[in-house]
Amino acid sequence: MTSPIESSTKPRANRLLHEKSPYLLQHAHNPVDWFPWGEEAFETARDQDRPVFLSIGYATCHWCHVMEKESFEDSEVADLMNRVFVSIKVDREERPDLDHVYMTVCQMLTGSGGWPLTIVMTPDRRPFFAATYIPRTDRFGRQGMIGLIPKIDEIWKNRRSEVLDSAGRIVSALASAAHPEGEGSPDTTAMEAAYGELESGYDARRGGFGKAPKFPSPHNLLFLLRYWRRSGDAKALEMVETTLRAMRRGGMFDHVGFGFHRYSTDAEWRVPHFEKMLYDQAMLALAFTETWQATGKSFYRDTAEEVFAYLLRDMTTPDGGFCAAEDADSEGEEGRFYVWRQEEIRDALPKEEADLAIRAFGVTPEGNFLDEATGKRTGANILLHAQGSEASGEDDSGRRLEAVRRKLFGRRERRERPLRDDKILTDWNGLMIAALAHSARAFGEPRYAEAAGRAAGFLRERLCRPDGQLLHRYRDGEAGIEAHLDDYAFLIWGLLELYEAGFDEAHLAWALELADGMRDRFEDEERGGFFFTAKDGEPLIVRKKETQDGAVPSGNSVAALVLLKLARLTGRTDLEESAWGVFRALGGIVERVPSAFTFLLSALDFALGPTREVVIVGAEKDEDTRSLLDAMRPRFLPGTVVLLRPVNRDTAPIDRLAPFVRHHEMVSGKAAAYVCTDQACTAPVTAPGDLLTALV
Repeated sequence: MTSPIESSTKPRANRLLHEKSPYLLQHAHNPVDWFPWGEEAFETARDQDRPVFLSIGYATCHWCHVMEKESFEDSEVADLMNRVFVSIKVDREERPDLDHVYMTVCQMLTGSGGWPLTIVMTPDRRPFFAATYIPRTDRFGRQGMIGLIPKIDEIWKNRRSEVLDSAGRIVSALASAAHPEGEGSPDTTAMEAAYGELESGYDARRGGFGKAPKFPSPHNLLFLLRYWRRSGDAKALEMVETTLRAMRRGGMFDHVGFGFHRYSTDAEWRVPHFEKMLYDQAMLALAFTETWQATGKSFYRDTAEEVFAYLLRDMTTPDGGFCAAEDADSEGEEGRFYVWRQEEIRDALPKEEADLAIRAFGVTPEGNFLDEATGKRTGANILLHAQGSEASGEDDSGRRLEAVRRKLFGRRERRERPLRDDKILTDWNGLMIAALAHSARAFGEPRYAEAAGRAAGFLRERLCRPDGQLLHRYRDGEAGIEAHLDDYAFLIWGLLELYEAGFDEAHLAWALELADGMRDRFEDEERGGFFFTAKDGEPLIVRKKETQDGAVPSGNSVAALVLLKLARLTGRTDLEESAWGVFRALGGIVERVPSAFTFLLSALDFALGPTREVVIVGAEKDEDTRSLLDAMRPRFLPGTVVLLRPVNRDTAPIDRLAPFVRHHEMVSGKAAAYVCTDQACTAPVTAPGDLLTALV
């Protein structure tokens, strides 16, 4: 057994001191005798006949910080935990497989979930108690740690048979829920039903869906864009535009440093939960970019580019990987880094500019940010709705406001920054590669393609084993943790977008290699769809399929889309069969709650078509080739995939990856576009206008 380590400058360290996760390292000097997840902890629990206390959270989780400060740093609570439990701390971003399993348990037992997640289980990993945040002492009807721990101890020692019976029933229920059955497959009626559910929950005045708190859920917006294009229903596009504008103009957006906060605590998008997550930046940037393609309105492009400015400035490592998140807290307060008192703005700016900032950002002397505990105004302001932010930066008001923003940004940089969780996750990096590469192509901006390519290169070098299998996490010079379905599916998505941004066949080849690995290690060949964990991965109490879209699309939804796209790009029908297996496996549950599967329905939109494969044949940099590619670039064409057969260099790679392009040639010495719609091909065209006509 590893012995806790002494520190000359901090309280006694526990076993977490040797971990790489910033979240686990935050707890390395707690008086709780924490173990990382592993056999040592469970062996200790068996030897000492103790239950296991499992706590799951993440580095930028506000209430995780609260529970640590209140309980895990408290000697009385720690003493109780150390006498009663073997305690394990898990970073849910490092181990989403564990988080998925035990969060499902919490939802089954309590009807809700969230972080910090608290599970008490037997030494053989069977849970019998679940909760989220637990206060130190009883409060507002919620039992506290001081009273709860002795009660669990008494039940464990004196009512063991009841505990074991309960744990057995929970595991049985979990196993039944782990394999959702779905006869048949969804069709356009599921899309219509999902649209109806979203419309019924739509907040027409304030944007978004439902009541407070409001989450961005950009995959819902991506679905609505596709539904609008398929159906012509203008309301679907209006829902997207109103929601994106409300998020961008409210407190969810960082008007000084850019980037989006996690979610809005109120229905008006005014008061955010201040953490910034990489996956939100990726999915929202993609939603803004596609909305620009659908509408041509510069506001959406500008916002996407502001998100990328934040990402490339603050969230990119020197090696090109993208960091996971930034905390909500600094100096012990949530949002302290982001809020402003009116006098701070007047101190930072000349009077005329201060007046402009105060007016434009809705700043008041009493403040608009309420103290979380008392609900009283503190004088602090969340910056809201930058007046003139939709105007062109070329006009005078736009230039003046931008100058003010830059000065406020410089002043804010003097503050203590929130913690940056600098671990690099393969799945979230895959999402950001997809967003950057898609926007690079849409905007004609090579910087974004370069950043996406560097990140892909980083993942290939640091998070891909010699046998081709992916790893999930890199930090502090170490790659580790077996990859999950999301790592494969999301990275494949990024590589496909990266291929179409620059037509480097190496990206398409790697995507194919990963797709074959994903099918081999994760596919349920009997019932269809994909498990979250690999067949040769660590055995858990259940092997689950994650199906519903949450903060990010589910791995099954993304797998279906990327396999369909790869099938169209390469002509490999076996990939399409695996994609169809996802729809077949999930058809029944999609019919029950279709709006919980909007990304899968976006994949279905692609599957049902019309889809178009476009092969451009020409010299990459020649004007006639570029004119054909540029004609498609700003258009919203979600059902189209594009290949380039570059006659100015070796065509062998693309001919090998997509054999059907071998006989495509230029026409009369000009670059040509070959368009196939739903497996039916037409004569090649050489004029951009004719190409666009074929794509309508």
